[in-house]
Amino acid sequence: MRGAAYALLPAEVVLAVCLVAGVRIPGAVVVGAEVAIAALLGAEALLYVRLRREGAGRREAVRLLVPEPVVRLVGHELRLPVSLVRWVARRPHGAGRAGVRAFGHARDQAAYMYGFAFVCVVETVGMSYLLASWPVVHAVFLVLDVYTVLFVLGLHAASVTRPHLLGADALRVRQGAHVDVVIPLERIGAVRRESLFSHPKEEGVLDLAVASQTSVTIELDEPVTAVRLLGQRCAVRVVRCHADDARAFVAAVTRARTAPSPVPDPPG
Repeated sequence: MRGAAYALLPAEVVLAVCLVAGVRIPGAVVVGAEVAIAALLGAEALLYVRLRREGAGRREAVRLLVPEPVVRLVGHELRLPVSLVRWVARRPHGAGRAGVRAFGHARDQAAYMYGFAFVCVVETVGMSYLLASWPVVHAVFLVLDVYTVLFVLGLHAASVTRPHLLGADALRVRQGAHVDVVIPLERIGAVRRESLFSHPKEEGVLDLAVASQTSVTIELDEPVTAVRLLGQRCAVRVVRCHADDARAFVAAVTRARTAPSPVPDPPG
């Protein structure tokens, strides 16, 4: 099934591009492609039902049928509009719970993200003017351009609404809607302020740069597993991230990891 999907879906994209571009394609080819796609979707649905009957959960069944990179990419795309809604409603993800402190990290990227969004808006207006004589092409590019603007704003909204979170037993460092690493406090060996603007690739080091900079370095006594956008897993012993108020962030983590253990009750 995955082999058929890898073959048919790219072919469907190529066919759609050719049709939009005005390439004449025999009707039999178009009908055959649509029948093949319908058959693939039907087979996927039947397999999904079968897996559910055999006891697989919803997420497990989907992951068995769909490659993990595709699932993660789709999930990322869906989280961006949700982040826009949270941004407007001022409801950060995971914040507001008792005993949890949130530390923002998106302030330093705001200027260039807004500038990038403005450039995309200018491009949308320019392309609409240039393609006004080709209605079909104009409509396609208008959808793509509007989506690009929303995508850029969604990326920034994801960073704003997903701050770093510090709880009683774990630190959760995040980057946008695609990186979310939970670090138990007992695994943190040291945390310090360290402003870096260059991040060469190093094994065991996770760089979560914002506007090409990190301001906090966290060294771990034991590695934790970080999952990247496409599902790649790696063990990391050093995490470099950014915080709007790096001094307060480091102080809070230091206090949390060195807090004294509660005194046990005296024996009865």
